[in-house]
Amino acid sequence: MTRPFLSFGSMRSGWAHVFGVFGGVALTLLLATTATAGPTYPRPDPDPFYAAPADLAAHGPGDVLEVRGMPPLPLFPGATVSLVKFRSTDSHGAPIAATTTILTPLGHRPDGPLLSYQHFINSLGTACAVSHTLYNSDLNLVATTPMLNVVLQQGWTVALPDHLGPQFAFGAGRLGGQIVLDGIRAVKRLPELAVQRSPVVMAGYSGGGLATAWAAALQPSYASELQLAGAAIGGYPANLVTMAEALGFAPHPAFGLAMATAVGLEREYPDRVPISAYLNSRGNEIRDALANSCTNSILAMGANSSARDYLTSTSIFDSPSARSVVEENSMELYAGVPQIPMFEWHSPSDPLIPVDAINNTDRRWCGAGVQLQTMLVSAPEHLSAAAEGAPTVLGWLEGRVRGEPAPVIC
Repeated sequence: MTRPFLSFGSMRSGWAHVFGVFGGVALTLLLATTATAGPTYPRPDPDPFYAAPADLAAHGPGDVLEVRGMPPLPLFPGATVSLVKFRSTDSHGAPIAATTTILTPLGHRPDGPLLSYQHFINSLGTACAVSHTLYNSDLNLVATTPMLNVVLQQGWTVALPDHLGPQFAFGAGRLGGQIVLDGIRAVKRLPELAVQRSPVVMAGYSGGGLATAWAAALQPSYASELQLAGAAIGGYPANLVTMAEALGFAPHPAFGLAMATAVGLEREYPDRVPISAYLNSRGNEIRDALANSCTNSILAMGANSSARDYLTSTSIFDSPSARSVVEENSMELYAGVPQIPMFEWHSPSDPLIPVDAINNTDRRWCGAGVQLQTMLVSAPEHLSAAAEGAPTVLGWLEGRVRGEPAPVIC
């Protein structure tokens, strides 16, 4: 079978997703913890389906809250589309409602493979959820269509979670991992989807790789009952602290997404990352403008800006509380390790992620006995590394769902 390369869209959208994941972390390191101003949350989704039910706390993680049949998607010919709302958990242990979109292939056979694919999401507004943007031809999603159509044609079911959660906590990787795991739980609990005994794999690149890596690492403690066959992660920021330190205060064309990530982290950690209290008048204006925006608007509004443009002072760069949030969302610093086969790939010359942090994490995982296969691709930068690795990733995922022994290269 010929496997198409996975395209990740234009360079414009590529810079967007890269700095949407990483850039805002720099700003979070500027923040102190003594202020009282609160975060700016997104407008609630106008569709009542997304609202949390009154009895949310009575449900356990992964419990199905509601299911809705969705219109067909031209991107995925023949697939049946379902939207599943389920109970998950935020970074503080509180219940939240989350959603995942399920693509069931034409002629699906019960217990065929299930792939949870984590798209990168570069946004702060509820209208930017994957479950919405699938229906408006968002280029970031269209670009991954070839890979997903390959597995759909092989009879796989595909889950596409909205892994930023209901408050669009942009940058909160641990939260994303928990939502991914609870989404898999929910899908497997729905008899009509016929995946109760399906082999399950996960995959994602860059920001999607971040959510996937956290799902794999958290699974032993957060969802130990889930049987997962493996996970593939590419070009992910293994250490957000080193990424933040590399970015510093210099103006950048994608700073709008850096600011958006800081806003997202404040939403998830309002007491520890209270950025709103340290914004000047321009900072308040852009924060409010970004609060419900998607990628392109965020890029345009913050182009060629820096943190200095929006803060009253940079003297709070070394805030211990804000730094601890960034550390808690850094995979290199997390003591737990995956207990499933892992595939990791990246470019050794990728200028946009801390490659040393990935290598350090790989070595630690190998030392802990993780069944890890790694691959360095020849691409000189971030986006082409995703495309170059895609065919090998597909083959590796196919081997895992067939139950073949996982290659180990440590």
